[in-house]
Amino acid sequence: MMADSTFREDLYYRLNEIRVHIPPLRDRQGDAVLLAQYFLDKFNEQYKKSVRAYSPAAIMALASHRWPGNVRQLENQIKKAVIMAEGKMITPEDLGIGGTADSGNMLTLKEVRERAERRHVQEVLAATDGNVSKTAKLLGVSRPTLYDLLQNFKLQLDE
Repeated sequence: MMADSTFREDLYYRLNEIRVHIPPLRDRQGDAVLLAQYFLDKFNEQYKKSVRAYSPAAIMALASHRWPGNVRQLENQIKKAVIMAEGKMITPEDLGIGGTADSGNMLTLKEVRERAERRHVQEVLAATDGNVSKTAKLLGVSRPTLYDLLQNFKLQLDE
């Protein structure tokens, strides 16, 4: 937009002072279940319902679902489940995302490895305050390999 003169360049640099990268929900293991509990409490109160918890299968479904719509999709699924639930527990059927046996929600081994690698690279980068040399050494890879990983995982160094 700056190249097209539809956005002021000085305003961009003022707004871009601090960049916050928030990875998608599918890359934040455990967050879906924590957020689901928050939304359960919120919608119980809002709609005067008394749904107490998620079934173990529902928790597995929440944790393994890819959430292409991110947090908004999760919130909408929980809202619908709380409103429509007939019992005191939410099931995968109430959520409309299927159980763990649903192959549409299952990750391939390659996807699991990539997620684990991405998460570990992020953790080590954070622990070294973005120092590429230290990060590469701790990961046991060369600097060029680390740069390739950063590019593949679409991670950016804070400079």
